[in-house]
Amino acid sequence: MSGRQLPRHPTQSVMVGGIRMGGAAPVVVQSMTNTDTADVAATVEQVVQLAQAGSELVRLTVNNEAAAAAIPLIREGLARRGLDVPLIGDFHFNGHRLLADHPACAEALAKYRINPGNVGSGDSKDSRFASMIETACCYHKPVRIGVNWGSLDQTLVAKMMDENARASEPLDAEDMIHEIMVTSALESARRAQELGMAADKIVLSCKMSGVQDPIA
Repeated sequence: MSGRQLPRHPTQSVMVGGIRMGGAAPVVVQSMTNTDTADVAATVEQVVQLAQAGSELVRLTVNNEAAAAAIPLIREGLARRGLDVPLIGDFHFNGHRLLADHPACAEALAKYRINPGNVGSGDSKDSRFASMIETACCYHKPVRIGVNWGSLDQTLVAKMMDENARASEPLDAEDMIHEIMVTSALESARRAQELGMAADKIVLSCKMSGVQDPIA
């Protein structure tokens, strides 16, 4: 195996709690719990195990009221164990409401994960996304805008597919999916900045089933 180092693409660094990611910082290891987040004791124990195994960031699903209420208790439990590992909140359709209804959760998390395809559609999507960004700005938290090929914004998909069909040299369907994913991430980042979020508070992610797809 070659020891040759590949050049890194220059990126904006982002502070997540006390951990710097991107820029010239070393690659950061993140893992995710598979416990019921509402089970505080089990989740604290798993976060401890993940941190001891080398995870520098830990993501937890925040999918309902009980999970949101548990986040500050998990943070407190980790502090009692002497751990300050940053916790990432993985939100879906109801993240805007959970963050608004549970300010202690919004404060305890080090970063919010938003999937533009999972925050509604049409006007409701825009208002829900805006609500989450505004909460992040209020608490000075970074966000990860994570686009998945399996949950793309169908309005954007239809629009770009129609435009491609009318093009003189249309791309094939696979290439178009790549284009749509990148466009979704960049448009969401631009909208976040329009809402007041600084560039050094935004992490972008495009996730596909084929490992080489987002690289190519």
